[in-house]
Amino acid sequence: MRYSIEGEPLPIVICELDNGEMITCEGGAMAWMSPNMKMETKSGGVGKLLGRAFSGETLFLNHYTAEGGPGTIAFTSNVPGSIRAFQVSPGHDIVAQKNAFLACEAGVDLDIFFQKKVGSGFFGGEGFIMQKLSGQGMAFLEFDGYCKEYDLEAGQSIIVDTGYLAAMDSTCSIDIRTVPGIKNALFGGEGLFNTVITGPGHIWLHSMPIPQLAGALVPYLPFKN
Repeated sequence: MRYSIEGEPLPIVICELDNGEMITCEGGAMAWMSPNMKMETKSGGVGKLLGRAFSGETLFLNHYTAEGGPGTIAFTSNVPGSIRAFQVSPGHDIVAQKNAFLACEAGVDLDIFFQKKVGSGFFGGEGFIMQKLSGQGMAFLEFDGYCKEYDLEAGQSIIVDTGYLAAMDSTCSIDIRTVPGIKNALFGGEGLFNTVITGPGHIWLHSMPIPQLAGALVPYLPFKN
């Protein structure tokens, strides 16, 4: 498979598949494709169906296969931001927010990823369940706004405001930290908890998570009684 990512901050990834190659995506991600791309909707088995239902994801994924020759298919992001390509391989798994997944090659497995510490899930802003990409192949994730990357050494940490963690290597860990001081927590505007990510591993942070974008737009929306 060959691909190109174009058009930020309204990005699109265009994939060129050889005959017989398949790519998987979330429902509604496909923007355009050549006529020889065959679509098939699958659940991935009972276990993964239940896992996706429990995580709040769509229950089914769309699989597109090039038939009778090379095929072209394009996928778009939901909001202005970035699309990044990840080479997933054994020992190089990626953990991402569940709404970050866009598309992947057939060899990539999608599974739910539980936070080891319950508090990290309920209060850390990343959700109790994230999504884990493993196996072998290329995967595409979409991030909201600008994407900033950091490499964390073993034991090195970074404190991230709620919701700004987009993805991380599976070698990283997540915990939460309460904002110190009652005045800071109540009037500082940063909420009660922050997310602490500890290495070793690579992390991807996005600058405008959808909940923050929605909150910023609320004062300008014409609500009617």
